[in-house]
Amino acid sequence: MNRNPSISVIIPVLNEARGINDVIAHLRSQAAVDAVEIIVVDGDPAGSTIKAISHPGIITAVAEKGRGSQMNCGAVRATGEMLLFLHADTLLPPNAFACIRKCMEVTGHVGGAFDLGIDTEQKVFRITERYVAWRTRLTRIPFGDQAIFLRRDYFERIGGYRDIPIMEDVDLMRRIRQRGDAICVVPEKVMTSARRWEKDGIVFGTLRNWMLQALYCCGISPERLARFYR
Repeated sequence: MNRNPSISVIIPVLNEARGINDVIAHLRSQAAVDAVEIIVVDGDPAGSTIKAISHPGIITAVAEKGRGSQMNCGAVRATGEMLLFLHADTLLPPNAFACIRKCMEVTGHVGGAFDLGIDTEQKVFRITERYVAWRTRLTRIPFGDQAIFLRRDYFERIGGYRDIPIMEDVDLMRRIRQRGDAICVVPEKVMTSARRWEKDGIVFGTLRNWMLQALYCCGISPERLARFYR
């Protein structure tokens, strides 16, 4: 096993022109000594976010809107041995790539994710962070905003993300758990934007997310859940 695997960072975007260069700059500041490639996949047919990228050397593509299809598109273009799926409003911890490599040194690990941090000073969000850390360790099902990473050959072997409008991350991790394969939960926190909670309200946003998760586990289709989410 390669102890120093190359990593492809795949960022699905939609209307992220304002912040995409900051995300790329943050990645490159961490990856200066690492073999890391960055792939940005735009769900806008006009490629509005891609057109805003000012950094050279970024692999870009346009795909059908939807995180699942966009991330699969990026995975096809990736050359790294590890795939790291990163939301455009999420920043990795300073030692993220070293953590990934250390995690993957453990025999049997097929991938993993980070603990969740929320970029706000509001103390109520610390409760959300602790809940997510507890839930992830109990269920072994991290969500997409926790920066999921997987071995590329394994990702291809299990068929990648399903092309569904919502819960594509939960579906992927449930399939991994059902196979009995092991993931690593890195205790370092990613830092994700609080904009979703600030827009919808933390109480409504949290309760809505819990309900969506419960309904999905009860067998409600992602298509029906997506209509409710919107």
